[in-house]
Amino acid sequence: MLGEAQKCITYGQHLRPLQKSGHSYFLRFAERRAVVKEVVKENAEASLEVRYPLPFVVPVRTKKRYFIPPAVGLKGKAAASADQEAKARAAGVVLRQEYMERAINIACTAGVFDPYIPPEGDARLSSLSKEGLKQRTEQIKQGAASQLAIRKIKDHDAEFTTKAFPVKAQEIFIEAHNALTQFNKEKLHSLVTERCYPEMVRGNRYKTLRWHFVESLEPPKVVHARCPDMVSKGNMYGQVTVRMHSRQTLAVYDRFGRLMMGSEEEPRDVLEYLVLERHLINPYGMWRLHGKIVPAWAPVKEPVVKTVMIPGPDLKPGEEFEELNYDVPKPKAVQWHK
Repeated sequence: MLGEAQKCITYGQHLRPLQKSGHSYFLRFAERRAVVKEVVKENAEASLEVRYPLPFVVPVRTKKRYFIPPAVGLKGKAAASADQEAKARAAGVVLRQEYMERAINIACTAGVFDPYIPPEGDARLSSLSKEGLKQRTEQIKQGAASQLAIRKIKDHDAEFTTKAFPVKAQEIFIEAHNALTQFNKEKLHSLVTERCYPEMVRGNRYKTLRWHFVESLEPPKVVHARCPDMVSKGNMYGQVTVRMHSRQTLAVYDRFGRLMMGSEEEPRDVLEYLVLERHLINPYGMWRLHGKIVPAWAPVKEPVVKTVMIPGPDLKPGEEFEELNYDVPKPKAVQWHK
């Protein structure tokens, strides 16, 4: 192979003066043959050293790899990722597309549209005072908007009435809380919306709930209604606010079985404003619990009693703890509040 390279070089040297002198680039066959013989003769006389053959290596692939991942830590991560995706497509590897946008759920709205503002103390002020006159004017405006929304709801739900709906709403409320205490997720999803579900189950994984509906102190009634649109103009939702005054018992136990708040034996009077929602254009839609309106004048919740660990005495590195000769002091029963 080395001799052939030298021949090519010498042959090129013989051709260069011919090209410079103005002769034609394409020589005759006889002239080419004479030049080649002369070159071979000169190389045979000049080259007396011993030539060894070059090693001939043929790579053998024992396993076919369809996709070879690129090296880690390359410069230009964007170019490396684009090259990796191109190689994966060429090899037939399907890469799952990553969506950076959050999923949109159109089965329910993201909140309460134009929420109802309960009067302070749930009482009606005198119309002779300035505050009472303002309250009465606001109630008239809200009542007119609620009547228009109720008409739209009746166009899609023929069975909806302001007299029968509060009783149905109270039944949905009781069934939803019973499913929550029993951790029945399938039934709870059918009774509450996707927006209300995480608010009800958040923080209850290691807790035990005991809830019971004792009685209704006042008959529930519809106090507010709205019919908002979402995404498009014809995609309507019905939101109805129901005032419910009842007596309930609630007790929450932590994972150690200790009482955190409430009592199973002491019922309490609860005044709540529940918001129920339905996707009106869906023929298979149903009324579900969507949220709860907590007024600004509502009383503050009682603090939660947490279970804490009292650390023992600090031991030095060389000391050994002897259980037989040491009595652990028992702490006094003190109610701890955060």
